[in-house]
Amino acid sequence: SFIVDGLHPHDLGTFLDHDGVAIRTGHHCAQPVMDFYGCAATARASFGIYNTRAEVDKFAEALERTIKIFS
Repeated sequence: SFIVDGLHPHDLGTFLDHDGVAIRTGHHCAQPVMDFYGCAATARASFGIYNTRAEVDKFAEALERTIKIFS
């Protein structure tokens, strides 16, 4: 899970979705811990042995593009 400063995870998820990249956003069934740390939500990219290098690269490129839009 990760946070991008100045960008709400739900907005991040929406922008990545427009680039064809699916991530999870929210409290990921860890709301008590999120409340403890004062964190409303995080983004999470899930990778498995079935993911290709091209998919990981697409995620990284879409993430960089989205961060540039909001910076």
